[in-house]
Amino acid sequence: MTPAMVRTLIMAIATVALLSGTAAAGNAFLTEYEDLPLPAGLSELPGGTLFEAPAGRIVEAQAVGELTAQQVRAFYSETLPQLGWEKTAETTFRRDRELLTIRIEDRKHPLAVHFSVVPQ
Repeated sequence: MTPAMVRTLIMAIATVALLSGTAAAGNAFLTEYEDLPLPAGLSELPGGTLFEAPAGRIVEAQAVGELTAQQVRAFYSETLPQLGWEKTAETTFRRDRELLTIRIEDRKHPLAVHFSVVPQ
C-alpha cells in the first residue's frame, strides 16, 4: 500500500470518528490544507497560503474563535494522531515529511490559532 493510499484510509477512518465521536459534528477543514480539521468554534480566516515545492508543501493559515487554548490543544492532541500525525511537543506534530506547528494566541479576544506546515 502506498503512503497516499494509507493517508486516504486514515483520513476516511478519522472523518468517521470525528463525526461520530467526541468531536462535534460539522467540523470544517482548513482550505489550504484539506486534511487538517478545525474544531467546532474555530473559523478559518481568509488569506492562508500554500506553496508547493519539490521538497514539500509550505502552508500558513489562521483561525479564530471563542474556544480556550486548552480546548484547542485537547482537540488537536486527540484528533491529529487519528490522522497519522505524531505528537512531538505540546502543539507540534510530524507526519511523513511534514512538520505542523500550532501557535495559540489566547491573550487576544477572540482566541487566534496559527497553523504552519513545513517540509521536514
